[in-house]
Amino acid sequence: MTLAVPSSNKSSAVVLYSLAAVGVMSIVKQLYRSASSAAMPKKIALVVAGSGVYDGSEITEVVSSLIHLSRSGADVTSYAPDKDQMHVINHTTGEEMDEKRNVLVESARICRGAVKPLSDLNTGDYDALVIPGGFGAAKNLSDFAVKGADMTVDPDLEKIMTDFNSAGKPIGLCCISPTLAAKVFGSKVKVTVGKEEESEAYPHAGAAGAVKAMGAEHVETEPGVACIDGESKIVTSTAYMYSGRPDEIDDSVKAMVDGVLSLMK
Repeated sequence: MTLAVPSSNKSSAVVLYSLAAVGVMSIVKQLYRSASSAAMPKKIALVVAGSGVYDGSEITEVVSSLIHLSRSGADVTSYAPDKDQMHVINHTTGEEMDEKRNVLVESARICRGAVKPLSDLNTGDYDALVIPGGFGAAKNLSDFAVKGADMTVDPDLEKIMTDFNSAGKPIGLCCISPTLAAKVFGSKVKVTVGKEEESEAYPHAGAAGAVKAMGAEHVETEPGVACIDGESKIVTSTAYMYSGRPDEIDDSVKAMVDGVLSLMK
């Protein structure tokens, strides 16, 4: 015996099947996009400010940033300003030397030659920005070392930071470089440079006062803990603002990197 299906029911069945098929395809496409996105490494721009703590980037902080970012699977590209350093310091005596050095050229020492001019950095090509510390951040990326809270930021870097922030992309900074975020974003952000009272462990704690003078909120933190401002997507950590062991500084940089990565998910 053959069971006849009314034509109206057949039409309804066809419509329901079509809707189900569309729903399944939509889910498949979403899963494919998610899988493709997960498979693609995150692209990070790292800004370097020379080579050496007293007139450039703090080498431990740059290397730690590179290691922890690469270990996470991120694709890192390094950038540095193509200009003269503020000055050159003899790192054995602390005295100024009568010579000139280029920030980009010196940064290439740490980055094994793989560094591009900061002016070439296109925010749209990257998922996040990381800026390690060292006096280069206060002398070559800004003039904080000379002007304190009245500082100005390198014009290229200021635009880059503003563009990343406007795009909702995280920015990570450590050591003295959080002063850059305080200057560029002011009251919109909270950052850390460690503690607010100077001591043997925190000899540069006075920078916290400058952070507050520029309008930003300063958050006291322990060395291995990052200050994560989820609203502004600014992540900062103490690093060598704390006079710790190299492994403690590495832990601090890792906390900053982990914070940046957490805001990219």
